[in-house]
Amino acid sequence: QVQLVESGGGLAQTGGSLRLSCAVSRSILDFTLMGWYRQAPGKQRELVARISRAGITNYAGSVEGRFTISRDNAQNTVYLQMNSLKAEDTAVYYCNADIRNWGRGTQVTVSS
Repeated sequence: QVQLVESGGGLAQTGGSLRLSCAVSRSILDFTLMGWYRQAPGKQRELVARISRAGITNYAGSVEGRFTISRDNAQNTVYLQMNSLKAEDTAVYYCNADIRNWGRGTQVTVSS
């Protein structure tokens, strides 16, 4: 069993930045894919970004060029650097490991 704990969410202004962290209770090298998802009120959960064990990354089109996912294997932590934030980025952000393992989420609110 694995625990994923997100942190770094909060309130940001439009155009601002936040950095999310996901601390994992065991080696992230055990997992093929680490990812960040988000769910806005009244909407379905959607993929934001993911990174493979080999470091290959994929992004949703809506965040491409603004968000960066990275991983620190030694610290068993995955990050999501979010720049140029928009109001539509407001959501609960969830860390994910190999699809079936989820954190509890961290709220990101972007206001003007």
